[in-house]
Amino acid sequence: MITSTDFYHVMTAVVPLYVAMILAYGSVKWWKIFTPTQCSGINRFVAMFAVPLLSFHFIAGNNPYTMNVRFIAADTLQKLIVLAALAVWANFTKRGCLEWTITFFSLSTLPNTLVMGIPLLKGMYGDFSGGLMVQIVVLQCIVWYTLMLFLFEFRGARLLISEQFPDDTAGAIASITVDSDVTSLDGRQMLETAAEVMEDGKLHVTVRKSSASKSDVFSRKSVGGFPSGATPRPSNLTNAEIYSLQSSRNPTPRGSSFNHSDFYSAAGGRNSNFGANDVYGLSGSRPSNFFEEEAAAAANKSRFFHGNGTNYPAPNPGMFSPSKMAGNKKESGGKDVHMFVWSTSASPVSDVFGGGVSPAKVEGQGENKEEECVEREDLSFRNNREDQEEGGEREGEKREKVNMPPTSVMTRLILIMVWRKLIRNPNTYSSLIGLIWSLVSFRWNVEMPAIIAKSISILSDAGLGMAMFSLGLFMALQPRIIACGNSVATFAMAVRFLTGPAVMAAASIAVGLRGVLLRVAIVQAALPQGIVPFVFAKEYNVHPDILSTGVIFGMLIALPITLVYYILLGL
Repeated sequence: MITSTDFYHVMTAVVPLYVAMILAYGSVKWWKIFTPTQCSGINRFVAMFAVPLLSFHFIAGNNPYTMNVRFIAADTLQKLIVLAALAVWANFTKRGCLEWTITFFSLSTLPNTLVMGIPLLKGMYGDFSGGLMVQIVVLQCIVWYTLMLFLFEFRGARLLISEQFPDDTAGAIASITVDSDVTSLDGRQMLETAAEVMEDGKLHVTVRKSSASKSDVFSRKSVGGFPSGATPRPSNLTNAEIYSLQSSRNPTPRGSSFNHSDFYSAAGGRNSNFGANDVYGLSGSRPSNFFEEEAAAAANKSRFFHGNGTNYPAPNPGMFSPSKMAGNKKESGGKDVHMFVWSTSASPVSDVFGGGVSPAKVEGQGENKEEECVEREDLSFRNNREDQEEGGEREGEKREKVNMPPTSVMTRLILIMVWRKLIRNPNTYSSLIGLIWSLVSFRWNVEMPAIIAKSISILSDAGLGMAMFSLGLFMALQPRIIACGNSVATFAMAVRFLTGPAVMAAASIAVGLRGVLLRVAIVQAALPQGIVPFVFAKEYNVHPDILSTGVIFGMLIALPITLVYYILLGL
């Protein structure tokens, strides 16, 4: 039975976190203490130092040799059950698709364990539960977030291949080489692919940053591509508008003849005041200001580029067939190289059309067969692989079967991109170094030098408060708390706070958890949505509005919900 003293201990542990969040929210929304630029600096500090050092502090201080195997097994089994069910749904039903699989997996299995879980569970069940939460954090950072990156990069690679190598051409790809300056296939970078047909008749593809976009932007300016007398200027979009998380309905992927950074170099613009990646900084800061009228006019230019930078109309699928390319090679007597530019609606280019008009619609190419659409007030699942009939009727037998390169080629490409993302994430280093140090220190009783320990603790001690303060700033800069519509938000909250704990309860009972351990497992599964999955969703443009709602609205209702679980399980 839960006593008033127990309840007070829980509130003592959690209320300070909400105080920090409310102060940050009021500082921006009500009192106007911080400008968006100052918010960006605060969140950058939290992303690069406070949270990684907080993670290191918890992991390095946890004894890995006393980890509860059954508790870890229950958490792992829960995620595997959800992943298996979603895989079956995605592959054997008409409504299943990879994008919703990723979103449902994030909602149901990846809570905010580090920032919210550790203090809350300590207040409920004592210090030992904090050690259990640290074990969950280690697995999240090293295993599950890496799996999420793998799924996102697989999606990006599949979209890139299916868009630029239609028909059976992709099956002839023997290798894909990615230049070292390409860090992700999330669609934010303007990418240029060069396909070479070698003597064996197979394609060897190179992916690199677009070299045509920058020269094309300046050539337009020099020949009058911009309105006469117009002075390029930075966008006057507010930070909240830049941070709008409404789900884009732009076709994905789509070509683009310019990239975001080009407009900065032309206008001498400034970096984004507050980017999604600043929340727990999973990548470097990116530009987010751009020309407005000029960019809209530039978007109507041809987006397909040959190797020499000359503009062409939209690519003809037939020109990518191996036979035709081989024929061109014989006529020219040399290597046949085709280059084209690729980006997605996650690209900053799409921000130009934030009002809902995409470049494809401007050009009369509004039909989208590659990205599902979530209506703001109507929850629907749309399969990326099937044709859409009039009236919204679907015919499963007309699914588009995309031919992909060999498994070994795709696997190598995805692993390369995931590795490049991980090595740029400070949380990766903090988790791995913390785990290695804990293995050494608890095995041989080695103590960290006091000067190092105090240098870390001076920042890590403020990590929880700064993380919640950062979340409050993020909430204040959003135009809407519920960004995805009421019906979708209700469904997402049901998945987060009902489905996740239910599957965790079943998995925990299956592995033999009982008593307090069972209660800890269920309550930690009912924590609010983790922030890192939202950052991924924003980067790759996969339902960022739903994950944003899960983070913000979920944080607001998490305390009463977890208290209900705590009371019911204590009866």
